[in-house]
Amino acid sequence: MTQIRPTADSEELTSPGSFLLSFYRSQVGRKWVMALSGVAIVGFVFFHMLGNLHLYEPAGPDGVARIDEYAEGLRAIGEPIIPRSGLLWVARLGLLAAFLVHIHAGYSLWWKSRKSRPVAYEADRTWVTATFASRNMVITGTIVLLFIIYHLAHLTWGTVHSDFIPGEVRHNVVTGLANPIVAGWYIIANLALGLHVLHGIWSMFQSLGSTSPRLAALRTGLATGITGLIVLGNLSFPLLILTGVVS
Repeated sequence: MTQIRPTADSEELTSPGSFLLSFYRSQVGRKWVMALSGVAIVGFVFFHMLGNLHLYEPAGPDGVARIDEYAEGLRAIGEPIIPRSGLLWVARLGLLAAFLVHIHAGYSLWWKSRKSRPVAYEADRTWVTATFASRNMVITGTIVLLFIIYHLAHLTWGTVHSDFIPGEVRHNVVTGLANPIVAGWYIIANLALGLHVLHGIWSMFQSLGSTSPRLAALRTGLATGITGLIVLGNLSFPLLILTGVVS
């Protein structure tokens, strides 16, 4: 009996890398990537907000602000076994990868949907299941992306902060957000972030196959609760600094 041996092409098509690439190219695959990368991003945003709440704690006996101690602790994780800031950079690179695939998957899905519907909807079209957040995911996502770039330049690199002092997190945050224009931009960006996260969490369940009507209330409650905590926490920083409660 003649044996049929797999050709190089067939081996390539059945390789794990080829399968993953083919899966990602599909609409279902990109929705999964959107959902899973979104989980990572929302998790970071939530815990980043929690960490920033150290801004409200009084300084320790040595006079060092708690948020400065917190930032120093992040850089020191893993020492001396792992070089200083080593794990922090691993987390940063992982987060960057999540952002890149999230942006690419989201934009490609939006573009494919736009091409399949070349005629714009009429202005008086009645939307039944769509929400304001879902209809403006590209807009809110773009605002959030621009804000992330500005936020890094403002409070991480200090390139757009006129009074930036490396390592002085509390000083940089308070002096940076004391500017009404800068604080206003932070407020607008975090409202856009809230809309993006709200719909993102809600639609994540659908992307991962959880479409049961019995879970509708759970999806809505989870999306609203997490989004509310993130937005309220992040908005508190510019608002309390602008009003002089934190100085």
